[in-house]
Amino acid sequence: MKNKSQVTPVFYISLAIAIVFILWGVIAPGNVETVLGFINGFISNNFGWVYMLAMTGFVLFALFLVFSPYGKIRLGKQNEKPQYKYFTWFSFLFTAGMGVGLVFYGVTEPLTHYHNPPSLEGGAPGAGREALQYTLFHWGFHPWAVYAIVGLALAYFNFRHKAPLLMSSSLVPLIGDRRANGWMGKSVDVLAVFGTIFGIATSLGLGATQVTAGLSYSFDFIENNIVTQTIVILLITMGFITSASTGLNVGIRYLSMGNVVIAISLMIFVFIFGSTVTMFETFFTNAGNYIQNLPSMTLGMNSFEGDRGFLNDWTLFYWAWWIGWSAFVGSFIARVSRGRTIREFILGVTGVPVLFSALWFAVFGVAGIESDNLVGGGLYNLIAEEGNEVALFAFLENYPAAPVVMGIAILLIASFFVTSADSGTFVLGMLTTGGSLNPPLRVKLVWGAILSGTALVLLFSGGLSALEMAMLIAAFPFTLVVVLLGISLFKALRSEFKIIELERKQLIYEPGYREETEEELEERIEAFKSSLPDQMAPDIEEEDEEIVKGDDETEEEKKEDK
Repeated sequence: MKNKSQVTPVFYISLAIAIVFILWGVIAPGNVETVLGFINGFISNNFGWVYMLAMTGFVLFALFLVFSPYGKIRLGKQNEKPQYKYFTWFSFLFTAGMGVGLVFYGVTEPLTHYHNPPSLEGGAPGAGREALQYTLFHWGFHPWAVYAIVGLALAYFNFRHKAPLLMSSSLVPLIGDRRANGWMGKSVDVLAVFGTIFGIATSLGLGATQVTAGLSYSFDFIENNIVTQTIVILLITMGFITSASTGLNVGIRYLSMGNVVIAISLMIFVFIFGSTVTMFETFFTNAGNYIQNLPSMTLGMNSFEGDRGFLNDWTLFYWAWWIGWSAFVGSFIARVSRGRTIREFILGVTGVPVLFSALWFAVFGVAGIESDNLVGGGLYNLIAEEGNEVALFAFLENYPAAPVVMGIAILLIASFFVTSADSGTFVLGMLTTGGSLNPPLRVKLVWGAILSGTALVLLFSGGLSALEMAMLIAAFPFTLVVVLLGISLFKALRSEFKIIELERKQLIYEPGYREETEEELEERIEAFKSSLPDQMAPDIEEEDEEIVKGDDETEEEKKEDK
């Protein structure tokens, strides 16, 4: 068993793939976009049903775990307390999962669907209802269910059975220890790294364009061009490298908590100065429509209508995007969820973010559509001309204290990207050091440089769309990985639960029963142990010591908890 954090072959293989792809993007950006566009279109048109079926399965499996007896099993020792308090934990979930996406698409997506709804004419009486319903569908239970499955599998095997925090280790009950440590396991881990690299790099590029657009929109002397975007990326890089050097419990943690506070404050501001009653009513109406139409939206493939434009461009795009992101988000969520029960984990990871998303889109969606109607579609036309990144700032321009509010929005976006990039380097460090819970700073700095370099190179070569498509293509095989993670988790939970139940019965039944079942219990325990990963996670003993000492229970946190 190894117990020291060290760079693994996954690091070098992933690094080589990233460098080759970057060089391809520099030398022949047009060729990259053509090739990847063809592959991505082929997958969407011929295998879109795979995404639909898989995402449906993830939601149903997550729902099953909530109501099953397995929900009582704790991610750690059975009497262990959660490592992080609720507000800190939810802040981590929000920031890593899709906080920056909500800011970027809060106005843009509902408004785009309003003008181009899936089944109605743009601007028709029911277009607003359908726009908000499908927006929540894309950001609701489905993405968080896939995050929950990946995160739960990793957390269960790591915190409960001390396996490395790796996709390959979590597949041991299915593929065996030899394959998990061989080429098959390495391929799975490289695929996870690939999705994380290109997902975060794409977000850095998109974030840079939105921050630059906000600065240009707010200050006439700042131009929205590649030079400004480069400066923004370099500043964000300095920010997340500084944050990375402080560790999980300082940089990422306090930035995450600050992001949540600022985001909620911005939402309340728009709520107060917007159509408050309409937003409030829309929240309930949209939530009801979403729940009522969830089955038909989930399984709808437009097979009779034949028009797959909306399905391919939005729903299937999002499903692939969330699956591609699940390696990063799932790993990070697993890392910060020690001590939660499975039921608490699923409810926390799926319930709270979905509720917040419903609130967010009810406020910004309604406000955005109303602002657009007031100027005769001017806001939507501006988005079509200048891109999605200007939508939030053009929208906020009509509110009181607009310069101040837009400045806060720019700060929020930049802070979100710093936290996402910091979280990304942390996860990449874990994935390439054998699942270390506290990867070395030098490894995180290397990945930070790769992420920033990838974003810069592709911005200069105009290849951000190619990068995006690359991650979507990688999401297709990773869909199978997530399915296998779910099966592996279920297999392990079923075996362990039988052991737990037999042990419980031995405690409450007469001595004769204990004697009769002693041999059966020993056989079950032996068979279960043989199905678990043989290797121990790096630094797991140090992590156990931190938990025993109370981990992050500082005086400041105790006041927060009260």
